[in-house]
This record gives sequence, structure tokens and C-alpha cells, in this order.
Amino acid sequence: MPLFSKKHKGHSPSIQSTQRGIPCTFGAMESYQPLCPQKRLYELMREAIPLIDASIAKIIRLVGSFQVHCENKQAERALSDFLTHIPLGAHQFGIDTFLSRFLDSLLTYGSAVGEILYTTDGKYPAALLNHSVDCLVFLKNDNPLNTVMCANTEKGYAPIPHPERILYCALSGSDSREQGKSLLNGLEFVCGTLLKIYESIGSNFERVGNARFAVTYHPPAEGMDPISSKAISEQMAREWTAAMQATRNGQIRDFVAVGDVDVKTIGAENQLPDTETPVRQMLEQIVAKLGIPPFLLGLNWSTTERMSTQQADILTSELQSYRRTLSPILNRICRAFLQSHGYVDDYLIVWDTINLQDEVERAKAKLYTAQADQLDPKIETI
Repeated sequence: MPLFSKKHKGHSPSIQSTQRGIPCTFGAMESYQPLCPQKRLYELMREAIPLIDASIAKIIRLVGSFQVHCENKQAERALSDFLTHIPLGAHQFGIDTFLSRFLDSLLTYGSAVGEILYTTDGKYPAALLNHSVDCLVFLKNDNPLNTVMCANTEKGYAPIPHPERILYCALSGSDSREQGKSLLNGLEFVCGTLLKIYESIGSNFERVGNARFAVTYHPPAEGMDPISSKAISEQMAREWTAAMQATRNGQIRDFVAVGDVDVKTIGAENQLPDTETPVRQMLEQIVAKLGIPPFLLGLNWSTTERMSTQQADILTSELQSYRRTLSPILNRICRAFLQSHGYVDDYLIVWDTINLQDEVERAKAKLYTAQADQLDPKIETI
């Protein structure tokens, strides 16, 4: 026996979509699979969340520069001139620019690849080049300390004829994964959640923030046929459209109607959800992973002077760790130049100081000394 023995003559309700489906701007976050490193994914994360891009840029700037000291002053001058004016391609020069690109790739992808170019006779280093991490592949053999370095070409993997000229570095690498781990590794889910919140904020403002009006005309119960009601409603629609268009052009026009007319703002009674707490939770995870103090990124979170000092000390240790990672690359470049030019003297790479607290105290001491000299020139300072 059927559930309903008679068919209903009334119209059944229907559901329609009132908003078109808008795909996420950075849809790669949704298709991310753990344990599968994706180069493009990390680029999208930097592009989608400015905080990540700003953090990496600040780390690169805070790592700073260095000087090379040699016992032979002639060798020191030649090496300094070489590092300052070495070509990098695209009309750029200098070891600082090369290291900035190298460290940018290292932090973003977990590895970085460079190359020392020699002169046509193969005797002297002539230039440095930054390569994409996709161009290099390591093939393992029986000796784990002597992996085969190959170039990733269209025809397959080809062994590199001069692997000693390749500058390769991995960040937090392991024996099973030579490409290392990106600084952004582990933030895929956090970034995806944060982007969902941003997308919802944009959709809510598009629906609620952009005011839409509902004009309803209630015709009298008697004395008016449907044709006249339709003509009045069409006239009201034309006048309302003209009034809105005049408002966009900077003119003020009032809408005047006769009869029972209601004008309401669609969505005015709705309130936008508070997103401050979930956004801050996601940003805290990102800041904790990148190791940059919040006040350096313009985040006005509650903090104390002592806490800021401790965060600055932690940042200093992080920067020193990156310097230790880059030092072997610099040693290979300096050694290649000195040996090719016949210099056998030892050299020392000295990084610029990054302890800003000591610099501030030293500047204060100089200021107090200068003020004391101005007050009483006869006082001799120790």
C-alpha cells in the first residue's frame, strides 16, 4: 500500500541557490597531502599569507653580512673585491645578493642550490648562479657518503660532470630525504584554516556589508486590478533604480511613493561573526613556527619588556643557527677563489653582530661620555 494514496494538488516547495559557489582562491591548500612535499604549495602559502612572507624576508635581512680576514692582506683585498663584484646574472652582483636568494630558497623549500661558474679555461671562478631546487637529484648507491649528484633534465637524470662546483645545502635534512624540510613544513593545515576564515569574512561582507534593499508595495485590498498593481510596481522599480544611480553619481534624490510601501535593508539585522580569536590562534601557530617575535611583525599582542628581551635572545640564537648553516657554502666559495689564485693562507669569516642589546648599551655609553665631555671638559673619562 503506498504511503500517500492521493496526489497532492498543491505546489511542492523548491530550494534554489542564492549565492554562486566561489572556489577558494588558494585551492592547493585543500589538496595538500602530508608527507608529500610540494614546491608550489609553499609558494602559495607565502603569497596567500603576507605574515609568512614578511617573516622570511626579515630573517634574511637579520642574518646580516660578513667580512673575510686573511693573514695575507693582499689576499684579503683580492678576496673582498671578488666577493663584492662577482656577477650573479641578470645584471646583479655581490655575495650578499647571492646569499639572500640562497637563504630564501633554503627557508621556503628546505634546500637551496647554487653553482660556481669558472672561466672558459677552467682555472678561475668567474660567477655565481642560483638554481631551482628541482634541477638537482641525488641518487643513492652502496656508499651513503657518496651519493651521485644528477641534473634533472627533460631526457632524464644525467650525472653532473663537476659536482665540486655545485653549492647545495639542506635545512634540517635527514638520511632518507636529502632535500631537507621547509621552514613552512607543518603549517599547511593552519594556513588552510586561516584562509577559510578570510574567505568567509569576504563572503559575509559581500552579503551583509554591501547593502541591498527590498522595496515591497502593498496594494489596497479593493478597487485595484492586478494589471494596475503591476504597472505601479514597475514604475516604482524604475524610480528606485534612478535614485540609486543618482546616489552613485554624487546626487541626492529621495524616493517618493503613494500607498503602503515598505523599504528594508537586506541583511541589516545580521551580525558578522567575531573572527579575532580564531585568527589570532592561527597566527600564533605561524609565529611560533617561524621564530619571529610578534612585535617585529607589527602584531600588537600584550607583552612585557622582559618578555621582549627574551624573544630577542631566542631570535639571535635562531639567526646564529642559520649562519652556521650558510658558513660551509661561504667556505667553499672563498677556498675556490684563494686556491685558484695561489693563496694558501688561512682565512676567517666574521659575521656582523646581531646582538642589538649590546649595540644599544654601547651607544648609550658613547652618548653619556659625550655628554660628560660637554658638561665638564676637564673630566677625564676612563
